[in-house]
Amino acid sequence: MRIYTRSGDRGETWVIGGRTAKDDPRVEAYGTIDELNAAVGLAAAEMAEGPGDLWADLREDLYRIQNELFDCGSDLSYAEPVPEKMKVHGEMVRLLEVRIDRLSEEAPPVRRFILPGGSRISAYLHLCRTICRRAERRTVALARVGPCPEEVLRYLNRLSDYFFAAARAANARLGVPDQEYVRSADVFGRGPQPPQSDEAGEER
Repeated sequence: MRIYTRSGDRGETWVIGGRTAKDDPRVEAYGTIDELNAAVGLAAAEMAEGPGDLWADLREDLYRIQNELFDCGSDLSYAEPVPEKMKVHGEMVRLLEVRIDRLSEEAPPVRRFILPGGSRISAYLHLCRTICRRAERRTVALARVGPCPEEVLRYLNRLSDYFFAAARAANARLGVPDQEYVRSADVFGRGPQPPQSDEAGEER
C-alpha cells in the first residue's frame, strides 16, 4: 500500500465534507493538534525509560490523552460538524480536572512564575503545554470563521493546565526544584487573586 496519493501536490487536502487549502484555519487547527500528539508521544517515551512504576500513572494519562487528541482532530475535520458524530465530550474534561487536582497536590504551592525545565521529563511536558496553547489559539481562530465544536475548545484549555500540573509533579517526584523566573515577585498565594495566567501571560 502506497502512503502517498499525489492528490495534495497543489496545496489542497480532504476534510470531511470536501476539499480545502492546506493552510485553511481548520487544517491549521487539527494539524497543530497532531503536532501536540507527537510531543505527547515523546514525553511518554521518555517516561518509559524511567525506573519502576514512577511514571505509571502519567504514562497512562498520556496514552489516553493521545487518543483524545485524535478525537479532537477528528471532530475538527468536519467542514460542518455533525453533533451525533462528535467524539469529544464533557467527561474527558472532568477527568482532566480530577488529574490536575491530584497532581497539583504533589508539588509545592506556586509562589512565582515557573520556567520550563528542571528535569528532562518536566521540560517535555512544558513543551506539550506550549504546543497545546498554540493548538487552542488555532482552534479559537477557526471558531471565528467557521463551525467549531465547543467541547474541543474546553478540552484543549483544560489540557494545557494538565501539562503544567504534570510538569511540576514530575520535578517533585524526582526531587528536582522547579526553575523560577528570577525577576518574579511572589505573585501567587496572597489571598484572592485574578485568574492565573501561564508563563506567556495567557489567561487560563
